[in-house]
Amino acid sequence: MQIAFPYRIDGSGRTAQANEDEHIRHLIEQLLFTTPGERVNRPTFGTGLRQLLFAPNSTELATALEFMVQGALQEYLGELIRVEALAITAEDEKLHVTVQYVVQRTQQRRVVEIAS
Repeated sequence: MQIAFPYRIDGSGRTAQANEDEHIRHLIEQLLFTTPGERVNRPTFGTGLRQLLFAPNSTELATALEFMVQGALQEYLGELIRVEALAITAEDEKLHVTVQYVVQRTQQRRVVEIAS
């Protein structure tokens, strides 16, 4: 078991726990929504996706983000997951991020979908 994100206290008054699948999903979310430079000891950690929430939405932006996110996932989570597919699509004012990956330890296939 891992510490749940965001940090919270569970019903028994202890630090909330997350199973491996939840923990990896939380790590992906943290990576996607952290702005590079936001973490003191890891200045390159993150993708800057949150900064682009108010940028003009376009397919070009989505394509550029795919390369950025793919590199960040490989660099920071490559020991935990193997990314099989990554899709970032621009639809009206929303960006949809879909990450299909395999958990290295268990070889289980998982999908994370996030709309921002």
